[in-house]
Amino acid sequence: MPSTTPIVFVVDDDVSVRESLELLIRHAGWQPEIFGSAQEFLAQPRLAVPSCLVLDVSLPDLNGLELQKRVAADRMDMPIIFITGYGDVPMTVQAMKAGAVEFLMKPFSAEVLLGAIQNAIEYSRTALGHEAELRALRDRYESLSRREREVLTLVVSGLLNKQIGGELGISEITVKAHRGSVMRKMNADSLADLVKMAGKLQLASDHAG
Repeated sequence: MPSTTPIVFVVDDDVSVRESLELLIRHAGWQPEIFGSAQEFLAQPRLAVPSCLVLDVSLPDLNGLELQKRVAADRMDMPIIFITGYGDVPMTVQAMKAGAVEFLMKPFSAEVLLGAIQNAIEYSRTALGHEAELRALRDRYESLSRREREVLTLVVSGLLNKQIGGELGISEITVKAHRGSVMRKMNADSLADLVKMAGKLQLASDHAG
């Protein structure tokens, strides 16, 4: 991952809260992006940098729990820290079950919020790294020919070269050639590597035989 300043998004309809959080976040070395409503936040394009969302539960248009559902659907790498002045147990449980990393009651200390943000940013950085790794893996898989993909699926299902040849109607020597090409293009050092990659790509590996 390139070194990029993490972004802390804040959605709160209280201007005084927004201003104080903006100063706190900037002072901590992160980039604050401040919004007064859920719709303003949703209008922003997604950026592939470590980030988190500090979100008030009570908002004028779309409330925090509704916004959480939208963020969770397409921004898995953006953890949410809820802040509220009047939270209750059911609300907290709902938010945490839906994936929130923290639920803070106002007033909270700067140290508590900054600690929660630090943890969320680390989570986001890890999630983005996994996304980039999976993207690269998919690109390598896309570089395989149709026959190489067939060989890959049969190799990770546990078939021997001779059995793969029988399945595909090709010689064992040809299977070995395709298998070598698959290992090289997928950048796999071993069969175990290849099996792990197939698992991440969710390729069918339950071939009978």
